[in-house]
Amino acid sequence: MTLICPTDVVEAPVDVVWGLLAEPAGWGDFFDLRVREVDPPGRAHPGQRLHAESGPWFLHLKIGVEFTLIDPTQHRLGAKVVMPLGIVVTEDMRCTPIDADRCRVTYGCDFSFPAGWRGSIVQLALRREVRVGPAESLARLKAAAEKAHRLTLAGR
Repeated sequence: MTLICPTDVVEAPVDVVWGLLAEPAGWGDFFDLRVREVDPPGRAHPGQRLHAESGPWFLHLKIGVEFTLIDPTQHRLGAKVVMPLGIVVTEDMRCTPIDADRCRVTYGCDFSFPAGWRGSIVQLALRREVRVGPAESLARLKAAAEKAHRLTLAGR
């Protein structure tokens, strides 16, 4: 298991960030994936599944997400992500308000790889992606939340 936990301050209220996370159909707007189906549709809830693809447009690398924890009061989201090559990621996202216009987002990712030599090769081949992927995902979420907040402020 490899635990990666990037954290960052987002210049947007916690409800803006949570609003993006709670709508899995829109995840393709800021995460590096193409949403194919949310089953059942609607706001995120435990047991709901997100079917997506990642990679260049000509590849269809399937990604499955099952939401395991949704706590809108504490702004916490848990998910099990099944990726190609037998990689499973247990995710724990937490959004903590700092003040009315800022929050801290922590993106905990616990990567598991297949056992044996296959898992060792996969882990070695993808070591950079494992190290930087969660931070890049968090940066995209931050940019989307800050943009949404700026648009809201401009519309006032």
